[in-house]
Amino acid sequence: MNSEKRITKLKCNPAMDGFSEFFADIPFSKAGKGKLTLTLALPWSSLGGKSGAKLPLIVFLQGSGFTSPNKNYQLPLIGAIAAKGFAVATITHRNCHDYTPGEDFPMYLKDAKCAIRFLRANADKYGIDPGKLAFWGTSSGGNTALMVALTGDDPRYETEEYSGVSDSVCCALDCFGPTDLPVLLSWHGAESIPEDNTFFKLTASTEIRSERLCEISPLLIDTKGRKLPPILILQGDSDPIVPYSQSIDMYNKLVAEGHDTEMITVEGAPHEGPFWSGELVDLALSFIRRKLDI
Repeated sequence: MNSEKRITKLKCNPAMDGFSEFFADIPFSKAGKGKLTLTLALPWSSLGGKSGAKLPLIVFLQGSGFTSPNKNYQLPLIGAIAAKGFAVATITHRNCHDYTPGEDFPMYLKDAKCAIRFLRANADKYGIDPGKLAFWGTSSGGNTALMVALTGDDPRYETEEYSGVSDSVCCALDCFGPTDLPVLLSWHGAESIPEDNTFFKLTASTEIRSERLCEISPLLIDTKGRKLPPILILQGDSDPIVPYSQSIDMYNKLVAEGHDTEMITVEGAPHEGPFWSGELVDLALSFIRRKLDI
């Protein structure tokens, strides 16, 4: 009989580093057909009063073609980021297919800003530092990230909920988000797109479509002479959904106007999927740490 001892002894982890916990379905708005909710991930190290330090916050919005974001799609990534010492909130917004003329436009942007205000208003409750807030989005969520960065505290997009609380952010990360909606619509072939398509629903009617597509196109917003938060643009150069040129044009515009802007190109990457890597996430978090001074 093998009598070799097989007991391994490890030091305990009193700081509880490297782990996180999810708090699901936190309501942040009564807009739309029902309550809008978010899922918040917090590091174990911050729970139970074990750390008095306030957490930097990342607000994350998964792309959905402006329909209903899946808050669960990036949960493994969100949990891993939270374990590194961040609070991470994955949010949603109203579905553009539920939009009817006369309602608030753009609903998705107003809902995202409402989530930011909610989190700021409840910063003490969740142990969040309201002065260290990043917004990170993918695809239509990337468009939202840029819109949030370019319209900080703009009264046109403030709703009654948590009114007066700032919706500005300290930095924004846009992953393969559309920046010029009229060009994107043309690129996909406007004539072949049915009337129940996302873009048509989002903009309500033919008469006001052009004006509203321009309103939600970051590339077409005048930012000259304005102070914007730092922005990181990330995209694969083989994206079949959003042309890579949309990110390049946005980057060049912001740089030419003197804004603090960086870009990461993922060679050969499509929309989502192989776009992601540990190296890319590390670079994105490095950007956030530098811009939030943490």
